Amino acid sequence: MPLKTHLDEQPTLNLTPMIDIVFLLIIFFMVGTKFSELERKIGLRVPEVSNVEALTPAPEPRVVNVYADGQIMLDRTPVTDLEELTRQLAAARSQYSDLGVLVRGDAEGKFQRVAEVLSACRQADVRELGISVRPQAVRK
Repeated sequence: MPLKTHLDEQPTLNLTPMIDIVFLLIIFFMVGTKFSELERKIGLRVPEVSNVEALTPAPEPRVVNVYADGQIMLDRTPVTDLEELTRQLAAARSQYSDLGVLVRGDAEGKFQRVAEVLSACRQADVRELGISVRPQAVRK
């Protein structure tokens, strides 16, 4: 069995790639500061604001309740038919394009009515749809 009689060389650290990257970063930031200097020389004074929130807050999702007897309520307001629901949702969506709708159906009701409400939401071009369910209670 051969024995090792000499010591292995210690690995050397090659700094060339790291130095290359540092030089590239220096060049990038030097060029970037040139562009920002040019923008500052434009004779334009940008208005200032103290409050940096969104101009209009995102509305809460609209809630559509479908009862067991087939009655539809949009945010606690009765809706006579699906066309009116579509019209109201389209009007709300025209004010805020990312409007969300949460559909809650009665567990004892027919799913067909919930499917019709979901279709009405799609016709109103609502993209954020949700269906409310609750988890079953764990029995011991």
